Amino acid sequence: MTEEKNVYSIVTPQIEQLAELCHKSDIIDSELYTRFDVKRGLRDLNGKGVLTGLTHVSKITATKEVDGQTLPEDGELYYRGINVKELIKGSTQENRFAFEEVAYLLLFGQLPNQKELDDFKEALFFYRSLPTGFVRDIIMKAPSKDMMNTLSRSVLTLYSYDDNPDDTSLPNVLRQCMSLIALFPELAIYGYQAYNHYHEGNSLFIHPPRTDLSTAENILYLLRPDSQYTELEARILDICLILHMEHGGGNNSSFTTHLLSSSLTDTYSVMAAAIGSLKGPRHGGANIKVIRMFEDMENNLKDWTDDEEVSAYLEKLLAGEAFDKAGLIYGVGHAIYSKSDPRAQVFKGFVEQMAHEKGFDKEYALYDKVATLAPQIISKRRKMYKGVSVNVDFYSGFVYKMLGLPIELYTPIFAMARIVGWSAHRMEELANNGKIIRPAYKAIGPDMPYIPMNKRV
Repeated sequence: MTEEKNVYSIVTPQIEQLAELCHKSDIIDSELYTRFDVKRGLRDLNGKGVLTGLTHVSKITATKEVDGQTLPEDGELYYRGINVKELIKGSTQENRFAFEEVAYLLLFGQLPNQKELDDFKEALFFYRSLPTGFVRDIIMKAPSKDMMNTLSRSVLTLYSYDDNPDDTSLPNVLRQCMSLIALFPELAIYGYQAYNHYHEGNSLFIHPPRTDLSTAENILYLLRPDSQYTELEARILDICLILHMEHGGGNNSSFTTHLLSSSLTDTYSVMAAAIGSLKGPRHGGANIKVIRMFEDMENNLKDWTDDEEVSAYLEKLLAGEAFDKAGLIYGVGHAIYSKSDPRAQVFKGFVEQMAHEKGFDKEYALYDKVATLAPQIISKRRKMYKGVSVNVDFYSGFVYKMLGLPIELYTPIFAMARIVGWSAHRMEELANNGKIIRPAYKAIGPDMPYIPMNKRV
């Protein structure tokens, strides 16, 4: 079996040559994108996204119009018209977990009263049970080291357990979406436990979910061997889930959701594709890069409090001379936000609180220093069409580290939250019965004559 697996991962000299042939035939002169006014990444030269749809689900603001000019301003994020800062402020002041409440808002367009919230929670809790034998027969078989792939495989397999998997009527799709919202924590965490046991040789813990716990509490309960957690840990995880729950219809994974939903494919295929999008390091996988970057920074800095030494390391990052040589300072900058990412603003105070409780004050001080220095260094070295600031990924990985969460689950936790936004966007796409999404690509290669086999060189 081991020998057979190795065959699949060998890149032979022939494959190397064929890959070079692919590259040679596929590369496109960058000047042509300008000539034909192609919006690469569906964004214009100023970074503004091409308008491809309308949505009620959420709104992001990062600029303001002054005397006909578009100027950057502090970013704001709204869920169904309500500022996410107010949602978190309200739940914090009233001392309650709010993931389920905000999920209701995103799905149904209004905040629930107490009875509506209780009924919604009861419906979600009803779906927390996986099909009989699913953990044994699916999750425990061929565990993967990548939890996003494990999550995607489990979601696709649930299609086979659904009596009406292809029915795209709104009641049926809502039922499927609520089931996946409820099940994502179990699918990802059980997948990790299987990997941790079979690949890493550690003890196997499969705790059954509890229907009396919030989603944030349930995640910690399922993951930890002793199922224990503090109130602060669960509250900060709840806030993290809310901040990651939704971010407009144009982000890569939500656009993927709209794209596939427009073809009227099934919910499981849509969500598996969205998971695949979120997995990428340019999207949901960014917080892992932040953690790895800071680990490298901490190992290479002699004095974490020295502005000059920290700045010198950041300069090396941008020059491609440090960490992964990619020329990036991970967690700094965003496609939309310029002056500030509201999610990072909200998160920062809670992160500082947890750092103090957990004994990570020194690490937090370094994060705070980089958050100040990095935008200055980037703006000096690179021509910017807008400002730059730290984003939510800058802090989220640090929070997961302080919570003692395994790095394999960092991006799946993002998915546990974003499944709500994906569900809202899928419902919206289907409710409007729009056209299949089909943007245009311009063919630029010359027409070629067919050459018979005996005349080919």
